[in-house]
Amino acid sequence: MLTSLRNPRVKDIVQLRSRRHREREGRFVVEGRRELTAAVNAGFPVQTVYHCEDFYGGHDERGLLDRLAAAGATCEATDRTVFERISYRRTPDGLLGVATTPSLTLAEIRERCAARTNGSLWLVAAGIENPGNLGAMLRNADAAGVHGALLADPLVDVFNPNAVRASLGALFSVPIAVAGAEAVRDWLHRRCIRVYVASPDAGDVYTTANLRGDVALVVGSESAGLSEDWLTSHQALHIPMAGQVDSINASAAAALLLFEARRQRGSECGAPR
Repeated sequence: MLTSLRNPRVKDIVQLRSRRHREREGRFVVEGRRELTAAVNAGFPVQTVYHCEDFYGGHDERGLLDRLAAAGATCEATDRTVFERISYRRTPDGLLGVATTPSLTLAEIRERCAARTNGSLWLVAAGIENPGNLGAMLRNADAAGVHGALLADPLVDVFNPNAVRASLGALFSVPIAVAGAEAVRDWLHRRCIRVYVASPDAGDVYTTANLRGDVALVVGSESAGLSEDWLTSHQALHIPMAGQVDSINASAAAALLLFEARRQRGSECGAPR
């Protein structure tokens, strides 16, 4: 059992909260039962899992540890003090994994354009700066059955602990690529994927657009919105609002657009998994 706060592994896990350390080491933290369950369900390799029975909530944690171990993870028990130190959460559930950071390039994202007869659906998150928003957008993308999420010029690391947590494990179930905005636009253009961008100044309401077929929906950051390169090159859509504010949360906007596309596609629009 790991019991010393001076153990180098404890220091390393704490340092993985830093983006610089994550990028230098090529590893990141996956904390929580739901997140680790999603990882093992998706076949995502977890190197090491630290666990502490003091925080278990009666959700068959032992069974999950057995599954992770069978998939190749090393499982190591800690005492309460050590787990409280390595945990990023105020109310931990006793399970924390360390995984190798995957490569998220456009060349490696799984090609799924032909996976459904009614076309592919892609979420493009452009310039997102808040990790909670990014994680929630991935969660919405998973729920809507997208073929993949393309992160264009993100200002936040997708492996930020808050992004991992907010995604509720969608980080492992949704194919993701990270690239510059120009590269993303070129990737979509070469595959003849129609692009719609969200803008509060657009004249067309999102429910009037044809979101069937191969479609990408682009949502920008709440502070800066989308760049002119996005807005001038593609059809813009807006979400009508009845209140005084001029915009809504980026993840909420993504959810509305994605589920409108899902509604238009009918029962065949589920995730091709």
